[in-house]
Amino acid sequence: MSESHSAGYNGGPALVQERRLVTEVPGPKSRELHARKVSAVAQGVGTVLPVYTVAAGGGVVVDVDGNSLIDFGSGIAVTTVGNSAPRVAEAVTEQVQAFTHTCFMVTPYEGYVRLAEELNRLTPGSEEKRTVLFNSGAEAVENAVKIARSWTRRPAVVAFDHAYHGRTNLTMALTAKNMPYKNGFGPFAAEVYRAPVSYPFRDGGMDGVAAARQAIEVVEQQVGVENLAAFVIEPIQGEGGFIVPAPGFLATLADWCRANGVVFIADEVQSGFARTGALFAVDHEGVVPDLIVTAKGIAGGLPLSAVTGRAEIMDAPHGGGLGGTYGGNPLAVAAALGVIETIEADGLIDRARSIEKTMKERLTALQQADPRIGEVRGRGAMIAVELVEQDTTTPDADLTKRIAAAAHAEGLVVLTCGTYGNVLRFLPPLSIPDHLLTEGLDVLERVFGETR
Repeated sequence: MSESHSAGYNGGPALVQERRLVTEVPGPKSRELHARKVSAVAQGVGTVLPVYTVAAGGGVVVDVDGNSLIDFGSGIAVTTVGNSAPRVAEAVTEQVQAFTHTCFMVTPYEGYVRLAEELNRLTPGSEEKRTVLFNSGAEAVENAVKIARSWTRRPAVVAFDHAYHGRTNLTMALTAKNMPYKNGFGPFAAEVYRAPVSYPFRDGGMDGVAAARQAIEVVEQQVGVENLAAFVIEPIQGEGGFIVPAPGFLATLADWCRANGVVFIADEVQSGFARTGALFAVDHEGVVPDLIVTAKGIAGGLPLSAVTGRAEIMDAPHGGGLGGTYGGNPLAVAAALGVIETIEADGLIDRARSIEKTMKERLTALQQADPRIGEVRGRGAMIAVELVEQDTTTPDADLTKRIAAAAHAEGLVVLTCGTYGNVLRFLPPLSIPDHLLTEGLDVLERVFGETR
Protein backbone atom coordinates (compact mmCIF):
# COMPACT_ATOMS: atom_id res chain seq x y z
CA MET A 1 0.00 0.00 0.00
CA SER A 2 1.35 3.43 -0.89
CA GLU A 3 2.75 5.82 1.72
CA SER A 4 -0.25 8.13 1.34
CA HIS A 5 -2.44 5.21 2.37
CA SER A 6 -0.35 4.21 5.38
CA ALA A 7 0.23 7.54 7.10
CA GLY A 8 -1.82 10.51 8.11
CA TYR A 9 -1.58 13.89 6.40
CA ASN A 10 1.88 15.50 6.77
CA GLY A 11 3.50 12.76 8.76
CA GLY A 12 0.64 11.49 10.91
CA PRO A 13 0.64 8.13 12.69
CA ALA A 14 1.64 4.98 10.79
CA LEU A 15 -1.88 3.55 10.74
CA VAL A 16 -3.28 2.11 7.54
CA GLN A 17 -5.55 4.76 6.05
CA GLU A 18 -8.40 2.76 4.62
CA ARG A 19 -12.07 2.05 5.22
CA ARG A 20 -12.24 -1.62 6.12
CA LEU A 21 -15.32 -3.54 7.27
CA VAL A 22 -14.52 -6.92 8.78
CA THR A 23 -17.85 -7.35 10.58
CA GLU A 24 -21.13 -5.54 10.73
CA VAL A 25 -20.96 -2.17 12.54
CA PRO A 26 -20.98 -2.46 15.49
CA GLY A 27 -19.36 -5.87 15.54
CA PRO A 28 -19.64 -8.63 18.16
CA LYS A 29 -16.75 -7.45 20.36
CA SER A 30 -18.10 -3.90 20.37
CA ARG A 31 -21.56 -5.20 21.24
CA GLU A 32 -20.08 -7.17 24.12
CA LEU A 33 -18.28 -4.09 25.42
CA HIS A 34 -21.41 -2.04 25.01
CA ALA A 35 -23.33 -4.48 27.18
CA ARG A 36 -20.68 -3.93 29.85
CA LYS A 37 -21.03 -0.16 29.36
CA VAL A 38 -24.78 -0.35 29.92
CA SER A 39 -24.20 -2.24 33.17
CA ALA A 40 -21.37 -0.06 34.46
CA VAL A 41 -21.88 3.49 33.16
CA ALA A 42 -24.74 5.83 34.05
CA GLN A 43 -27.41 5.71 31.34
CA GLY A 44 -27.32 9.50 31.02
CA VAL A 45 -24.05 9.13 29.10
CA GLY A 46 -25.12 8.49 25.52
CA THR A 47 -23.10 7.04 22.64
CA VAL A 48 -23.50 8.08 19.01
CA LEU A 49 -21.88 5.00 17.52
CA PRO A 50 -21.07 2.13 19.93
CA VAL A 51 -17.90 0.89 18.27
CA TYR A 52 -15.10 0.56 20.81
CA THR A 53 -11.83 2.11 19.68
CA VAL A 54 -8.40 0.50 19.86
CA ALA A 55 -6.50 2.86 17.53
CA ALA A 56 -7.10 6.11 15.69
CA GLY A 57 -5.13 8.54 13.59
CA GLY A 58 -4.90 10.24 10.23
CA GLY A 59 -8.51 9.92 9.11
CA VAL A 60 -9.57 6.59 10.60
CA VAL A 61 -10.87 5.05 13.81
CA VAL A 62 -10.16 1.31 14.28
CA ASP A 63 -12.44 -0.73 16.55
CA VAL A 64 -12.01 -3.90 18.60
CA ASP A 65 -13.47 -6.00 15.78
CA GLY A 66 -10.85 -4.80 13.29
CA ASN A 67 -13.17 -2.45 11.43
CA SER A 68 -11.53 0.76 10.20
CA LEU A 69 -13.99 3.64 9.92
CA ILE A 70 -13.52 6.95 8.14
CA ASP A 71 -13.64 9.72 10.74
CA PHE A 72 -15.85 12.71 9.89
CA GLY A 73 -16.32 13.55 13.57
CA SER A 74 -12.93 14.23 15.20
CA GLY A 75 -14.39 13.47 18.62
CA ILE A 76 -16.69 16.49 18.13
CA ALA A 77 -13.95 18.78 16.74
CA VAL A 78 -11.35 17.81 19.34
CA THR A 79 -8.77 15.88 17.31
CA THR A 80 -8.35 18.59 14.69
CA VAL A 81 -4.64 17.82 14.20
CA GLY A 82 -5.26 14.07 14.43
CA ASN A 83 -5.77 11.57 17.24
CA SER A 84 -2.05 11.04 17.83
CA ALA A 85 -0.21 13.86 16.09
CA PRO A 86 3.54 13.24 16.45
CA ARG A 87 4.43 16.61 17.99
CA VAL A 88 1.58 16.29 20.47
CA ALA A 89 2.46 12.72 21.46
CA GLU A 90 6.14 13.59 21.85
CA ALA A 91 5.42 16.67 23.97
CA VAL A 92 3.08 14.75 26.28
CA THR A 93 5.50 11.84 26.60
CA GLU A 94 8.33 14.16 27.59
CA GLN A 95 6.14 15.98 30.10
CA VAL A 96 4.70 12.85 31.73
CA GLN A 97 8.23 11.68 32.43
CA ALA A 98 9.00 14.99 34.18
CA PHE A 99 5.83 15.44 36.26
CA THR A 100 2.08 15.03 35.77
CA HIS A 101 0.82 17.67 38.19
CA THR A 102 1.79 20.19 40.83
CA CYS A 103 -1.18 22.60 40.56
CA PHE A 104 -0.27 25.90 38.97
CA MET A 105 -1.79 27.74 41.92
CA VAL A 106 0.63 26.00 44.32
CA THR A 107 3.96 25.57 42.53
CA PRO A 108 3.64 26.91 38.96
CA TYR A 109 5.54 25.80 35.86
CA GLU A 110 6.81 27.40 32.67
CA GLY A 111 4.51 25.51 30.28
CA TYR A 112 1.39 27.30 31.53
CA VAL A 113 3.07 30.68 31.10
CA ARG A 114 4.36 29.78 27.64
CA LEU A 115 0.94 28.65 26.46
CA ALA A 116 -0.63 31.84 27.81
CA GLU A 117 1.94 33.83 25.84
CA GLU A 118 1.13 31.85 22.70
CA LEU A 119 -2.62 32.35 23.09
CA ASN A 120 -2.10 36.06 23.69
CA ARG A 121 -0.09 36.15 20.45
CA LEU A 122 -2.44 34.09 18.31
CA THR A 123 -5.89 35.35 19.31
CA PRO A 124 -7.35 38.32 17.42
CA GLY A 125 -6.40 41.87 18.33
CA SER A 126 -3.20 43.77 19.05
CA GLU A 127 -4.15 45.04 22.51
CA GLU A 128 -2.35 43.74 25.56
CA LYS A 129 -3.93 40.43 26.63
CA ARG A 130 -4.05 37.93 29.44
CA THR A 131 -5.00 34.22 29.52
CA VAL A 132 -6.30 31.83 32.17
CA LEU A 133 -6.53 28.06 31.66
CA PHE A 134 -9.28 25.63 32.66
CA ASN A 135 -10.36 22.07 31.84
CA SER A 136 -13.48 22.16 29.65
CA GLY A 137 -15.29 24.48 27.30
CA ALA A 138 -18.19 24.89 29.71
CA GLU A 139 -15.84 25.78 32.55
CA ALA A 140 -14.13 28.40 30.39
CA VAL A 141 -17.45 29.92 29.27
CA GLU A 142 -18.59 30.12 32.88
CA ASN A 143 -15.37 31.85 33.89
CA ALA A 144 -15.60 34.27 30.97
CA VAL A 145 -18.99 35.33 32.33
CA LYS A 146 -17.47 35.73 35.82
CA ILE A 147 -14.73 37.94 34.37
CA ALA A 148 -17.22 40.05 32.43
CA ARG A 149 -19.40 40.55 35.48
CA SER A 150 -16.40 41.48 37.59
CA TRP A 151 -15.26 44.08 35.06
CA THR A 152 -18.67 45.65 34.31
CA ARG A 153 -20.26 45.22 37.77
CA ARG A 154 -23.44 44.26 35.89
CA PRO A 155 -25.36 40.98 36.24
CA ALA A 156 -27.12 40.22 32.95
CA VAL A 157 -25.78 38.00 30.15
CA VAL A 158 -27.29 37.53 26.69
CA ALA A 159 -26.99 34.33 24.69
CA PHE A 160 -28.63 33.60 21.34
CA ASP A 161 -31.21 31.33 19.77
CA HIS A 162 -29.82 27.88 18.85
CA ALA A 163 -26.79 28.41 21.13
CA TYR A 164 -24.85 25.67 22.86
CA HIS A 165 -22.37 26.62 25.58
CA GLY A 166 -22.15 23.58 27.87
CA ARG A 167 -23.74 21.41 30.55
CA THR A 168 -22.92 23.18 33.84
CA ASN A 169 -25.72 25.09 35.53
CA LEU A 170 -24.81 28.49 34.08
CA THR A 171 -23.95 27.15 30.65
CA MET A 172 -27.18 25.13 30.52
CA ALA A 173 -28.97 28.44 31.03
CA LEU A 174 -26.98 29.89 28.12
CA THR A 175 -27.72 26.84 25.96
CA ALA A 176 -30.94 27.05 23.95
CA LYS A 177 -31.83 23.43 23.24
CA ASN A 178 -33.94 21.62 25.83
CA MET A 179 -33.39 17.93 24.98
CA PRO A 180 -31.10 16.38 25.91
CA TYR A 181 -29.15 19.17 27.56
CA LYS A 182 -31.57 20.93 29.92
CA ASN A 183 -34.70 18.87 30.41
CA GLY A 184 -35.29 18.07 34.07
CA PHE A 185 -32.11 19.77 35.32
CA GLY A 186 -33.46 23.18 36.38
CA PRO A 187 -33.78 25.65 37.90
CA PHE A 188 -31.01 27.37 36.00
CA ALA A 189 -28.80 30.36 36.73
CA ALA A 190 -30.55 33.71 36.81
CA GLU A 191 -29.94 36.84 34.74
CA VAL A 192 -29.52 34.98 31.45
CA TYR A 193 -31.49 36.30 28.47
CA ARG A 194 -31.86 35.25 24.85
CA ALA A 195 -31.79 37.18 21.59
CA PRO A 196 -32.43 36.17 17.96
CA VAL A 197 -29.45 35.08 15.88
CA SER A 198 -28.76 35.46 12.18
CA TYR A 199 -29.87 32.19 10.54
CA PRO A 200 -29.81 32.91 6.79
CA PHE A 201 -31.63 29.70 5.79
CA ARG A 202 -34.55 30.45 8.11
CA ASP A 203 -34.79 34.20 8.65
CA GLY A 204 -36.12 35.30 5.29
CA GLY A 205 -32.87 36.46 3.80
CA MET A 206 -32.33 39.20 6.39
CA ASP A 207 -28.86 40.69 6.04
CA GLY A 208 -26.41 40.54 8.92
CA VAL A 209 -26.64 44.16 9.96
CA ALA A 210 -30.44 44.07 10.09
CA ALA A 211 -30.36 40.81 12.06
CA ALA A 212 -27.93 42.33 14.55
CA ARG A 213 -30.08 45.42 14.97
CA GLN A 214 -33.08 43.18 15.64
CA ALA A 215 -31.13 41.39 18.37
CA ILE A 216 -29.92 44.67 19.85
CA GLU A 217 -33.46 46.02 19.96
CA VAL A 218 -34.60 42.96 21.91
CA VAL A 219 -31.74 43.42 24.36
CA GLU A 220 -32.30 47.14 24.84
CA GLN A 221 -36.00 46.66 25.48
CA GLN A 222 -35.97 43.45 27.52
CA VAL A 223 -32.67 43.61 29.42
CA GLY A 224 -31.42 47.20 29.43
CA VAL A 225 -27.87 48.21 28.60
CA GLU A 226 -27.29 49.40 32.15
CA ASN A 227 -27.81 45.82 33.38
CA LEU A 228 -25.85 43.97 30.71
CA ALA A 229 -22.42 42.48 31.38
CA ALA A 230 -21.85 40.45 28.21
CA PHE A 231 -22.94 38.93 24.95
CA VAL A 232 -21.87 35.28 24.62
CA ILE A 233 -21.96 33.99 21.05
CA GLU A 234 -20.53 31.22 18.89
CA PRO A 235 -19.19 32.83 15.68
CA ILE A 236 -20.37 29.67 13.93
CA GLN A 237 -22.91 27.82 16.03
CA GLY A 238 -22.02 24.22 16.76
CA GLU A 239 -24.73 22.04 18.26
CA GLY A 240 -27.30 24.56 17.04
CA GLY A 241 -26.68 23.48 13.45
CA PHE A 242 -23.37 24.90 12.16
CA ILE A 243 -25.19 28.16 11.51
CA VAL A 244 -22.97 30.75 9.84
CA PRO A 245 -24.42 34.23 10.48
CA ALA A 246 -24.84 36.62 7.58
CA PRO A 247 -21.90 39.00 6.97
CA GLY A 248 -22.01 42.00 9.26
CA PHE A 249 -23.92 40.33 12.08
CA LEU A 250 -20.97 39.68 14.38
CA ALA A 251 -19.26 42.98 13.60
CA THR A 252 -22.40 45.01 14.30
CA LEU A 253 -22.88 43.26 17.66
CA ALA A 254 -19.22 43.75 18.58
CA ASP A 255 -19.33 47.45 17.71
CA TRP A 256 -22.46 47.95 19.81
CA CYS A 257 -20.82 46.17 22.74
CA ARG A 258 -17.74 48.40 22.59
CA ALA A 259 -19.90 51.51 22.42
CA ASN A 260 -21.93 50.44 25.47
CA GLY A 261 -19.30 48.94 27.75
CA VAL A 262 -20.61 45.41 27.23
CA VAL A 263 -18.13 42.52 26.99
CA PHE A 264 -18.27 40.65 23.68
CA ILE A 265 -17.41 37.00 24.38
CA ALA A 266 -16.70 34.75 21.39
CA ASP A 267 -17.21 31.07 22.22
CA GLU A 268 -14.75 29.40 19.82
CA VAL A 269 -14.80 26.07 21.63
CA GLN A 270 -15.84 24.15 18.49
CA SER A 271 -14.71 26.57 15.77
CA GLY A 272 -11.23 27.50 17.00
CA PHE A 273 -7.73 26.30 16.15
CA ALA A 274 -7.77 26.17 12.34
CA ARG A 275 -11.06 24.26 12.16
CA THR A 276 -12.77 26.83 9.87
CA GLY A 277 -9.89 27.70 7.55
CA ALA A 278 -8.79 30.52 9.82
CA LEU A 279 -7.14 30.20 13.20
CA PHE A 280 -10.41 31.45 14.73
CA ALA A 281 -13.84 31.81 13.12
CA VAL A 282 -14.09 35.51 14.05
CA ASP A 283 -11.08 36.10 11.80
CA HIS A 284 -13.32 35.57 8.76
CA GLU A 285 -15.31 38.67 9.78
CA GLY A 286 -12.40 40.77 11.06
CA VAL A 287 -14.01 40.83 14.52
CA VAL A 288 -11.86 41.26 17.64
CA PRO A 289 -13.70 39.90 20.70
CA ASP A 290 -13.10 41.31 24.17
CA LEU A 291 -12.79 37.73 25.43
CA ILE A 292 -12.35 34.55 23.41
CA VAL A 293 -13.08 31.08 24.82
CA THR A 294 -11.21 28.07 23.44
CA ALA A 295 -11.21 24.33 24.16
CA LYS A 296 -11.77 21.13 22.10
CA GLY A 297 -9.10 21.38 19.37
CA ILE A 298 -6.73 23.28 21.65
CA ALA A 299 -4.92 20.21 23.02
CA GLY A 300 -5.38 17.33 20.60
CA GLY A 301 -7.64 15.31 22.88
CA LEU A 302 -6.41 16.24 26.33
CA PRO A 303 -8.78 18.23 28.57
CA LEU A 304 -7.89 21.92 28.39
CA SER A 305 -9.65 25.21 27.82
CA ALA A 306 -8.78 28.88 27.99
CA VAL A 307 -10.16 32.38 28.29
CA THR A 308 -8.02 35.00 26.56
CA GLY A 309 -8.80 38.68 26.28
CA ARG A 310 -8.11 42.33 26.87
CA ALA A 311 -5.79 42.77 29.84
CA GLU A 312 -7.93 45.31 31.69
CA ILE A 313 -10.95 42.99 31.54
CA MET A 314 -9.06 39.81 32.34
CA ASP A 315 -7.37 41.45 35.34
CA ALA A 316 -10.66 42.66 36.85
CA PRO A 317 -11.27 39.66 39.17
CA HIS A 318 -9.49 39.79 42.55
CA GLY A 319 -6.49 37.61 43.27
CA GLY A 320 -7.56 34.02 43.86
CA GLY A 321 -10.90 34.60 42.15
CA LEU A 322 -9.98 32.48 39.12
CA GLY A 323 -8.41 29.05 38.95
CA GLY A 324 -8.97 25.39 39.70
CA THR A 325 -6.97 22.41 40.84
CA TYR A 326 -6.41 20.95 37.37
CA GLY A 327 -6.62 24.14 35.29
CA GLY A 328 -3.68 24.21 32.90
CA ASN A 329 -2.56 20.68 33.77
CA PRO A 330 1.05 20.28 32.55
CA LEU A 331 0.25 17.33 30.25
CA ALA A 332 -2.58 19.20 28.54
CA VAL A 333 -0.43 22.34 28.26
CA ALA A 334 2.33 20.34 26.58
CA ALA A 335 -0.23 18.90 24.16
CA ALA A 336 -1.56 22.37 23.33
CA LEU A 337 1.91 23.66 22.55
CA GLY A 338 2.33 20.66 20.25
CA VAL A 339 -0.99 21.46 18.57
CA ILE A 340 0.01 25.05 17.89
CA GLU A 341 3.36 23.94 16.47
CA THR A 342 1.60 21.39 14.24
CA ILE A 343 -0.92 23.90 12.90
CA GLU A 344 1.78 26.38 12.00
CA ALA A 345 4.44 23.95 10.73
CA ASP A 346 2.09 21.77 8.68
CA GLY A 347 -0.02 24.53 7.12
CA LEU A 348 -3.26 23.22 8.57
CA ILE A 349 -5.19 26.43 8.01
CA ASP A 350 -4.67 25.94 4.28
CA ARG A 351 -5.53 22.26 4.71
CA ALA A 352 -8.89 23.21 6.24
CA ARG A 353 -9.59 25.46 3.26
CA SER A 354 -8.76 22.61 0.87
CA ILE A 355 -11.14 20.31 2.75
CA GLU A 356 -13.87 22.96 2.52
CA LYS A 357 -13.45 23.22 -1.24
CA THR A 358 -13.68 19.46 -1.73
CA MET A 359 -16.63 18.98 0.60
CA LYS A 360 -18.68 21.92 -0.61
CA GLU A 361 -18.23 21.01 -4.26
CA ARG A 362 -19.42 17.44 -3.66
CA LEU A 363 -22.21 18.32 -1.24
CA THR A 364 -23.51 21.16 -3.42
CA ALA A 365 -23.68 18.77 -6.37
CA LEU A 366 -25.55 16.31 -4.17
CA GLN A 367 -27.94 19.07 -3.10
CA GLN A 368 -28.74 19.87 -6.72
CA ALA A 369 -29.71 16.25 -7.25
CA ASP A 370 -31.57 15.78 -3.96
CA PRO A 371 -34.23 18.32 -2.91
CA ARG A 372 -34.15 16.98 0.65
CA ILE A 373 -30.93 18.92 1.23
CA GLY A 374 -32.10 22.40 2.12
CA GLU A 375 -28.70 24.00 2.58
CA VAL A 376 -24.99 23.24 2.48
CA ARG A 377 -23.07 25.53 4.82
CA GLY A 378 -20.03 25.98 7.00
CA ARG A 379 -16.39 26.94 6.74
CA GLY A 380 -13.17 24.97 6.51
CA ALA A 381 -13.53 21.48 7.95
CA MET A 382 -16.72 22.49 9.78
CA ILE A 383 -19.37 21.72 7.16
CA ALA A 384 -23.03 20.75 7.44
CA VAL A 385 -26.12 19.92 5.41
CA GLU A 386 -29.58 20.79 6.68
CA LEU A 387 -32.17 18.18 5.72
CA VAL A 388 -35.79 19.05 5.05
CA GLU A 389 -38.94 17.47 3.73
CA GLN A 390 -38.69 17.49 -0.03
CA ASP A 391 -39.13 20.93 -1.66
CA THR A 392 -39.92 22.60 1.68
CA THR A 393 -38.02 24.13 4.59
CA THR A 394 -39.69 21.81 7.11
CA PRO A 395 -37.00 20.08 9.21
CA ASP A 396 -36.71 16.32 8.68
CA ALA A 397 -35.11 14.86 11.80
CA ASP A 398 -36.15 11.31 10.93
CA LEU A 399 -34.33 11.43 7.59
CA THR A 400 -31.26 12.82 9.35
CA LYS A 401 -31.23 9.89 11.78
CA ARG A 402 -31.63 7.39 8.95
CA ILE A 403 -28.81 8.91 6.89
CA ALA A 404 -26.48 8.97 9.89
CA ALA A 405 -27.31 5.35 10.83
CA ALA A 406 -26.77 4.17 7.26
CA ALA A 407 -23.43 6.01 7.07
CA HIS A 408 -22.34 4.40 10.35
CA ALA A 409 -23.19 0.96 9.02
CA GLU A 410 -21.02 1.68 5.97
CA GLY A 411 -18.02 2.67 8.10
CA LEU A 412 -18.35 6.46 8.06
CA VAL A 413 -18.48 8.35 11.37
CA VAL A 414 -20.86 11.30 11.04
CA LEU A 415 -22.62 13.39 13.66
CA THR A 416 -26.00 15.10 13.79
CA CYS A 417 -26.95 18.41 15.38
CA GLY A 418 -29.38 21.31 15.11
CA THR A 419 -32.21 22.62 17.24
CA TYR A 420 -34.59 20.56 15.12
CA GLY A 421 -32.30 17.52 14.92
CA ASN A 422 -32.12 17.80 11.13
CA VAL A 423 -28.48 18.70 10.44
CA LEU A 424 -25.65 16.37 9.48
CA ARG A 425 -22.35 17.89 10.57
CA PHE A 426 -18.94 16.96 9.23
CA LEU A 427 -15.76 17.58 11.23
CA PRO A 428 -12.97 15.57 9.58
CA PRO A 429 -9.55 15.86 11.19
CA LEU A 430 -7.19 18.06 9.22
CA SER A 431 -4.89 15.02 9.13
CA ILE A 432 -7.31 13.09 6.89
CA PRO A 433 -5.74 12.10 3.55
CA ASP A 434 -7.51 13.16 0.36
CA HIS A 435 -8.44 9.65 -0.71
CA LEU A 436 -10.35 9.05 2.53
CA LEU A 437 -12.09 12.41 2.33
CA THR A 438 -13.25 11.51 -1.19
CA GLU A 439 -14.28 7.99 -0.19
CA GLY A 440 -16.26 9.32 2.78
CA LEU A 441 -18.16 11.63 0.44
CA ASP A 442 -18.73 8.69 -1.92
CA VAL A 443 -20.27 6.74 0.96
CA LEU A 444 -22.45 9.68 1.87
CA GLU A 445 -23.67 10.11 -1.69
CA ARG A 446 -24.50 6.42 -1.92
CA VAL A 447 -26.38 6.50 1.39
CA PHE A 448 -28.48 9.45 0.24
CA GLY A 449 -29.40 7.54 -2.90
CA GLU A 450 -30.37 4.44 -0.93
CA THR A 451 -32.65 6.35 1.46
CA ARG A 452 -34.83 8.00 -1.17
